[in-house]
Amino acid sequence: MKLLMFHAISYWYKTANKNSDIAEDISKEEKFENVSIAFIHVEKEDEDKRSTVVRKAVKNITWHIRKAGAKKIVLHSFAHLSESKTTPEFAKELIEEIKSRIESKGYSVTTTPFGYFLEFKLHVGGDSIDRVFKAI
Repeated sequence: MKLLMFHAISYWYKTANKNSDIAEDISKEEKFENVSIAFIHVEKEDEDKRSTVVRKAVKNITWHIRKAGAKKIVLHSFAHLSESKTTPEFAKELIEEIKSRIESKGYSVTTTPFGYFLEFKLHVGGDSIDRVFKAI
């Protein structure tokens, strides 16, 4: 798994193009302020180490939200950080499990619509914590 995390001063997105057969038909637009965003790339090898990957992802994402002082976390499936890719079904399941585990720790979590390319605006500050990459 690869995580690209940003602490955003503001983040806006809207659904643009559906790119997966398992995606629901949806048109959505949201805006957030003071939010941590985790772009999540689930890799093929994550299928064999699911529990470890979920645990480490939750640890890294909750660390980032605490360090950044954000009020919310947005999880976005982003299959552009590695050449290794899992199935859309597994990626969606894993992201939902990560979301559930983070929510159980008391954080407010949103996921962007799975299986869509998004149009988005991302305003990131200049501190080092405002952009973090992790390979799990």
